[in-house]
Amino acid sequence: MTAPDPAEDAARDTTPARPTPGSVPDRPVRIAASADVDARAVIGAGTTVWHLAQVREGAVVGAECIIGRGAYIGPGVVVGDRCKIQNHALVYEPAVLEDGAFVGPAVVFTNDYYPRAVNPDGSLKSADDWHAQGVTVRTGASIGARAVCVAPVTVGRWALVAAGSVVVRDVPDFALVAGVPARRVRWVGRSGQPLGEPDDEGIRRCPSTGERYAETDGVLLPLDF
Repeated sequence: MTAPDPAEDAARDTTPARPTPGSVPDRPVRIAASADVDARAVIGAGTTVWHLAQVREGAVVGAECIIGRGAYIGPGVVVGDRCKIQNHALVYEPAVLEDGAFVGPAVVFTNDYYPRAVNPDGSLKSADDWHAQGVTVRTGASIGARAVCVAPVTVGRWALVAAGSVVVRDVPDFALVAGVPARRVRWVGRSGQPLGEPDDEGIRRCPSTGERYAETDGVLLPLDF
């Protein structure tokens, strides 16, 4: 499930491209009129922010990203280039997404391991009464629809979190994890497809790209890049 191609929405209500670092004339920033993008946020060239999305103060969103309808990007969140954050995903601070990360519809990144609305004395908690902890998503990793990542946790490079999973521990590079709590069930390549079984030399191959991988002590290592 992906947001519509921006070219298909040329006639809809979008604001003119705002001047941001890295913007160039042929790659404008496009922000829907109903989106709420704080003036202190930085939006990279070629990025589209769809209807009813909110990007808070101090957030940095890279180039050529898609921020889906109703998505929330918290204060100070850092999003790399060519990321997709789908409809109604909630990315709470201080999350960090590296280049090419995918966050599916209605995904939630938490930031408070022991959440409470009030202190033990009954007073309403303020920002000074707790320390936010973030989720980190490494290059090329994908988080499936309605998954929950409980901070602090890191999702490794090119890993894949299955839809509906609850991630409570770090996910290794190239791992496919699923379940509640999420556990590794397969290895995947950069294409996202599960890798084949190891051959006589212990080499696994991606059925889509042919890229080769080898597992050593529970860590999957790419051999071709």
